[in-house]
Amino acid sequence: MRRSDWNLQCGKGHGLSYAFLMSALLIGRPAQAQQTVPGDSVQRPAAAPFIWGAYAQGSFIVNHTPPVSHLVTSHPTGFELNVQRQTTGTAPWHSWYKYPKMGLALVYYDYHNPVIGKSYAASVYLSKAIVRTARQDVSFRLGTGLAYFTNPYDLQTNRKNTFVSSALNATLQMRFEYDVALTPHLGLLAALALNHYSNGGSAKPNFGVNLPTLLLGLNYYQRRDVPLPPGLVPAPANLGQNFLNASVSLGSKQRTGGDPAHYAVASVTLAAGRRVNRKSNLLAGVEGFYDRSLVAVLRDTARDQGHLPDVKKASVFVGHELLFGRLAFVTHLGVYVYNPYKSNPAYYERLGLKYQFTDLLFGSIDLKAHRATADVVEFKLGLRLTQSLAAASAGY
Repeated sequence: MRRSDWNLQCGKGHGLSYAFLMSALLIGRPAQAQQTVPGDSVQRPAAAPFIWGAYAQGSFIVNHTPPVSHLVTSHPTGFELNVQRQTTGTAPWHSWYKYPKMGLALVYYDYHNPVIGKSYAASVYLSKAIVRTARQDVSFRLGTGLAYFTNPYDLQTNRKNTFVSSALNATLQMRFEYDVALTPHLGLLAALALNHYSNGGSAKPNFGVNLPTLLLGLNYYQRRDVPLPPGLVPAPANLGQNFLNASVSLGSKQRTGGDPAHYAVASVTLAAGRRVNRKSNLLAGVEGFYDRSLVAVLRDTARDQGHLPDVKKASVFVGHELLFGRLAFVTHLGVYVYNPYKSNPAYYERLGLKYQFTDLLFGSIDLKAHRATADVVEFKLGLRLTQSLAAASAGY
């Protein structure tokens, strides 16, 4: 198989990694509140108010690569129902991010194309205010979840659908929203969004769907509160603390749409990190990878079956974790230092969501990519050893 064919079969991530990075930067920016009152003088609501929304949406499909050109013939339409809640400072990170909203959205699309069919998605999201007043709210929203497609690729019955090759896909939703109060409880919302659907390379072909979208709808506010200024929250106890992470991950992927087999992909990671401020951890470490799909590729293409190159890989990486309490948005950039079989570029990116179940145990779901081309979705489980845990285990 030629290298160009191999890259084509892997499918494009379509700028997914860069979109995640830009989203992280936007979330980290402080909102501009029109009122500034010292945090201790604010009487926060006893309970966080709910907001219910219903929006109509119209989209077009991005023709990002020649193998999907035959599908870009329609303009998808759909609607969204969501419920969100305004944070009020019950957790310290609410104040650090200027009281964002957290929500759950249900999104339906009709692609008006029998090859693609329809999609149904459920996602969780965070909405970070950029400018907020008593009557107007300009915000950036970032969400992720799962989507179900009714007509995925099938080698026998639907081989024209090169966008999605599995019924179950991940979804990424990014949007800028403008909400203006019509009444004390009713708000008019207009938004510009990008919806992305992909299975992360677990099945082929996987070119993914990108939908730039315009939305118009209504929000019903249980209570439209006056904007909250930053609270005076103490710094976290582990600020400036060092830690060690050790983890293993497992994923699966297909080689091509013509090979229905799924191949295991495993990795081992060792990393050292430090909490540098309220919102961020910095990390550096080493990783090892074993991808069984590369063994199958070599057996099909190598001339000399007796002297196949080693498909195992090793790397060094640096990373960042954007913290939201126990949840973190993870970004890594790695460089291979051991890579006998040159099946990919010399570097890779990783994007993920990590959750710290206990002080010791964490888990994450990561997307590993090469030059924004999805490689594999990894399910990771790991241990985190901190200075305090080490002291406790030593009996101090």
